[in-house]
Amino acid sequence: MDALIAAHTTLEKRANLSKALADVDTLIQTLQNTRDSIQQHPDAAPLRIAELKKPIKQSFDKIEEDLKEVNKGLNQYQKALKEKFKAGALPNLGFGGGGDDAAEGGEDEGGEAVGLGSESKRGLLDRAIAMHLLREGKFGVASTFVAEVDAKRRREQRRKRRKVDHSQDGEEMDGVVVDGGDEAPGDEEDGSGTLPNDQDSWIRDFQTEARPDPDDIMSSSSAADLSTSPADPLARGHLQQKFAEMYRILDALRNHHNLQPAIDWAAQHSAALDQRGSTLEFELSRLKFVELYSSHTPPTPTPTTPSELSGPLSALAYARRTFPTFSTRYATETVALLGSLAFAPDLASSPYHNLFTTHSTYATVSQAFTREFCTLLALPAASPLYTATTAGTIALPVLAKLASILNKSRGQWTSVNELPVETPLPPGFSFHAVFVCPVSKEQATDANPPMMLPCGHVIAKESLEMHARGKSRMKCPYCPGECRPSEARRVYV
Repeated sequence: MDALIAAHTTLEKRANLSKALADVDTLIQTLQNTRDSIQQHPDAAPLRIAELKKPIKQSFDKIEEDLKEVNKGLNQYQKALKEKFKAGALPNLGFGGGGDDAAEGGEDEGGEAVGLGSESKRGLLDRAIAMHLLREGKFGVASTFVAEVDAKRRREQRRKRRKVDHSQDGEEMDGVVVDGGDEAPGDEEDGSGTLPNDQDSWIRDFQTEARPDPDDIMSSSSAADLSTSPADPLARGHLQQKFAEMYRILDALRNHHNLQPAIDWAAQHSAALDQRGSTLEFELSRLKFVELYSSHTPPTPTPTTPSELSGPLSALAYARRTFPTFSTRYATETVALLGSLAFAPDLASSPYHNLFTTHSTYATVSQAFTREFCTLLALPAASPLYTATTAGTIALPVLAKLASILNKSRGQWTSVNELPVETPLPPGFSFHAVFVCPVSKEQATDANPPMMLPCGHVIAKESLEMHARGKSRMKCPYCPGECRPSEARRVYV
């Protein structure tokens, strides 16, 4: 790995394209000057073109010389990559056109193909990719991807249904699968234009009749005006509609520091947020209070409505309308915010100044909003594809070292769903509790789940079976309590 890092460092040093770019700019300027001269004096065109021959050749020679070091560093880096990651035979994942659904790993006992090449696994992978594109705001790419997946699935279904006994010349070809090409809409078995396979039902949540342009919603100048009404192309699919709403609110938060769309959304889902114990609604309201408090708009001489107030008076009017909702759960915080109004002329020297220097920033609130929005959709806060890729990248060095050691020692690891080494991951990648049996000192698995005895102690299923072997009643390994093995209950962690 050190050789690869050294080659990468060398490439970074040599990949200086400033000289090459400068020479290209000089060449372009020369051509533009010649073009302008010809436009002014058309009769001199042959002479001007003849004069270009030598400068152009010299410019190309300079550019080629400038790129020599870059090409040299790139070649060395490619050699280091090939040396480190030697090419090997890749498994057939069944993604190629006309390929088998099963991977080379074979089939399970029920005859279903296993591995990524199996149809069920491919459906999960396709959904993960489409979901990641939606979460990144790439609605156009997501729509195109889902449409292509849908079209491919339809072709595969037709190939499986169309088996012919004879070819066109009359020769018998039993069991040959023929691709019938494109069919008219509604030619599917269920006549609905949608694949009857349940595992493809997720496609309906992604499908749209039109795609927004540009692809990246956040790069659009009209992102804040996105509608989630049924007339909007993004709203034709359930997930597009939801994520379009999320990005509309995020655009207002990040780019315009407009809290109102997020506040309205939090108020609409207040019951669900409170049930989760979320603080998002109060954090948004507190940030709005601070924003109004710090506003420097000249006050109206004789204000008659709350909207005409400014500064602390505007914050006070907002607190009167909003804070009663939070008075029970956030009594201490609301009292402190209201107490700061008494020190409005000199807030910096007041005991409440920290409320205005450590409050949630727009970036923090945006992250919290994204997390709560996805949670209410029963989705994880981070993209599963991103999480899996990141975890795999972190664990790859450990697994590569393990493979190297096993190859050198000619050893094998045969335990299913386990590794002989721990792959350390950051705390953010821990999504569930881990139970280690106090008897066997082994981590629980689906095949060996934790079991709770009537006395309340928990041991692994294999330990339970070992202690209860040949006995109608067994003693708890950690207390005098006795019970029948059938009285133990599985614990889900």
